[in-house]
Amino acid sequence: MDRPKATPKDFFLWAGAMVSLYAGVVAFIALIFDYINYTFPDPLQYYGDPYSSVSYEMAALIVLAPVLLILMRFIRRDIATDASRGELWVRRWALFLTVFAAGATIVIDLITLITTFLSGDDLSARFLLKVLVVLLVAGAGFLHFYADIRGYWMRFPERARAVNWGVGILIVISIVAGFFIVGTPQQARQYRLDEQKVNDLTTLQWQIVSYWQQKQVLPGSLAQLSDPISGFVAPVDPQTGASYRYEKTGSLSFRLCAGFNLESRGTNGTNVTRPTEPYSKGIQENWQHGAGEKCFERTIDPELYPPVSKVK
Repeated sequence: MDRPKATPKDFFLWAGAMVSLYAGVVAFIALIFDYINYTFPDPLQYYGDPYSSVSYEMAALIVLAPVLLILMRFIRRDIATDASRGELWVRRWALFLTVFAAGATIVIDLITLITTFLSGDDLSARFLLKVLVVLLVAGAGFLHFYADIRGYWMRFPERARAVNWGVGILIVISIVAGFFIVGTPQQARQYRLDEQKVNDLTTLQWQIVSYWQQKQVLPGSLAQLSDPISGFVAPVDPQTGASYRYEKTGSLSFRLCAGFNLESRGTNGTNVTRPTEPYSKGIQENWQHGAGEKCFERTIDPELYPPVSKVK
């Protein structure tokens, strides 16, 4: 009996399903890795902002998981209508390729684990958890698609539905967990606004120090920092449009104030993620804030920031 021929519809259905599957698996593993990094921070590494990557991975899963389910639904419906569609070359290639990729991932994962152990490197909890995540995901993928090649899920469709429900629940849990890190979309926007305010205060602080170095006197107001030659204009609060509050508290000291939406999340308000990072620790302590009005006291050290006239 001749096998049925694959149509362009079959090819693009399977191509779309496989791309959605592979991209979704990568996004899922990366998301779990970010959760592990968040729970077990490494003080020897300097991370960028993890919140943006978590948001991207959550968005990828939110889009790719339904796309994969919809495409596979079309594919299974065609096979249920005509069982010979299960013998299409594009289906068999897709299944064998996925089994091969999963098997290769398991082998590489185990080689990495054994190499790390034999090298005497520290088998930290974060490393072991990442190895375990990759091993479990690759192992589950290998078993699932190998069973599909053997026709197991066609013989036991109720078990296939149970597996689909289990995977769906796992994805939903992983996405919901992300909201406890990045917060709701409204909170994410409030964090970004607060980060912008800290960036603005940082800019104002160094402009004030530069002003003092040039004139040996602190400015009477933020408006005096404006420079038509350099084009600098004192930034304003991105939410209210009002000027930030500035006060002279002494000949070398001043105060900068702003209203914040939320408590800082262990960062310096820019792109540093964890308070355990040694390089950024001092910066974080300078710009930590709670919700509401926060004033930052600053005092210029003439030895660290000498007047321009004294610089040789």
